[in-house]
Amino acid sequence: MTSNRPYLLRALYEWINDNNLTPYILVDATQPDVVVPASTVKDGKVVLNIAMRAVEALELGNEALSFKARFGGVSQFLYVPVAAVLAIYAQETGQGMMLPADEAAAEEEGLDAYEPDPHSGALDGDPEDPPKPPAPGKGAHLRIVK
Repeated sequence: MTSNRPYLLRALYEWINDNNLTPYILVDATQPDVVVPASTVKDGKVVLNIAMRAVEALELGNEALSFKARFGGVSQFLYVPVAAVLAIYAQETGQGMMLPADEAAAEEEGLDAYEPDPHSGALDGDPEDPPKPPAPGKGAHLRIVK
């Protein structure tokens, strides 16, 4: 089966626009083929405003998002593979969705889409180490849309 990620992106983009809100995407800028201004990347991620009033020639394709946007007054072309989009949400409310793992990409890499990578270090830690509490600050601003 094809990936459901581009369909989810388009549906949520339309839903956010229909409610007169501003769609933002969270992008993993470390993914291959991502073209975004380096000055916008922080900790390997970038948040992009993809509202109709903020971009030109937006294309939400099955393989990638592409558009022109202005940064510091200079128009630049951006290219974001769908696999690099981590979330889409409304800037005003935080409502949106963290996108699920892409099953097709995981299968190509020989991984189960619902199982963590055993080499990521995210599995069982030392049982003697207590879990660390979350860092203080702003809480999560994304909400799952059901």
